[in-house]
Amino acid sequence: MTQWTDKLAQLIAVRSTADRPAELRKALDLVIAEAGPGLTVRRFESNGKPSALLHPPGAADDLQVILNAHLDVVPAPDEQFVARRDGDRLHGRGAHDMKAAALVMTGVFREVARSLPYGMGLQLVTDEEVGGADGTGHQLAEGVRAGFVVIGEQSDLRVVTESKGICHARLTTTGRAAHAAYPWLGENAVLKLTKAIQSVLVRYPVPAAEEWTTTVNMARIETPNRAYNQVPAAAEAWLDIRYPPTDPDFAGRTRDEIAAHLGRIAGETAIVDTLGPPHRADPDGPGVVALRAAIRSATDRPGDLLRKHGAADGRYYHERGIDAVIFGPGGDGQHGPAEYVDLTTLRPYHDALVEFTRRWPAAASAPGGSARPG
Repeated sequence: MTQWTDKLAQLIAVRSTADRPAELRKALDLVIAEAGPGLTVRRFESNGKPSALLHPPGAADDLQVILNAHLDVVPAPDEQFVARRDGDRLHGRGAHDMKAAALVMTGVFREVARSLPYGMGLQLVTDEEVGGADGTGHQLAEGVRAGFVVIGEQSDLRVVTESKGICHARLTTTGRAAHAAYPWLGENAVLKLTKAIQSVLVRYPVPAAEEWTTTVNMARIETPNRAYNQVPAAAEAWLDIRYPPTDPDFAGRTRDEIAAHLGRIAGETAIVDTLGPPHRADPDGPGVVALRAAIRSATDRPGDLLRKHGAADGRYYHERGIDAVIFGPGGDGQHGPAEYVDLTTLRPYHDALVEFTRRWPAAASAPGGSARPG
């Protein structure tokens, strides 16, 4: 445990945010070094975001299992880049999301990859927090494949087989400027926008509690107007939409189709800036079954299935027909001032991953299994 916490503190101290390319490289190099010598290290870069794929020599064309970890974090005050231990909790930016899991995965890879009867890869990326297109997405575009993928995002030792898709969209309205003392002479774009927002929220209301449904967060409302005494002639709202794989309004639709759909609801112009598909892995597939059995065998946890409302890099694999799951340690507070990883979950997390690597060959060769990458 001391060895893990010391290494994690060193990694937390690296301010690996999207706006610091040198720190992204530093974090990547630290973890590559942790994997040890004698490995093939394939480096990638896209739009200034470095990533790497590690595997035993000669295994590039037969990667049955990939362990995927991201090393970037969201911005935070200086004090959050200094690890602080409080009993079984280690606090710090990225402790839970997901530098602790990255180090445990790297340790497992170092221990078992060279001796497995199949190819295993360690995928390290530095752009998950800003979308993942230049890390996992780029590597897949370059031909990387696997039979099954484990992503080390936080899950408290549960197996995430579904994650929501993400859509970032804007509603825009135009009006007519006028003197604020004579509003009947103008047309207020902000009022038109608030009416459009209300129409969207009637269609997609904010749930009173956790629910596996499409949600819309109004992230920002703005107008170029800067005067109290002027009727605004333009306004814009930012929408963050999260949707499950079963929602026909979004799943499987193009940006233009979704923009038209939102425009009809709002009665105003809608623009889709980014669109990420949802993720789903077959809960009865060989990888999921083997991982859940490994969790039950190696830990005191039941290997429960879980859905996540946040998007993750598994969607890039899902698009290509490759099952990917999220499986990570416990903790809480990711992206917040009290972020911590539960240190008591790191050993069970390690042991479950090791046990899974032993079970995979039998799972892959069973009826319905995948003996080769997708």
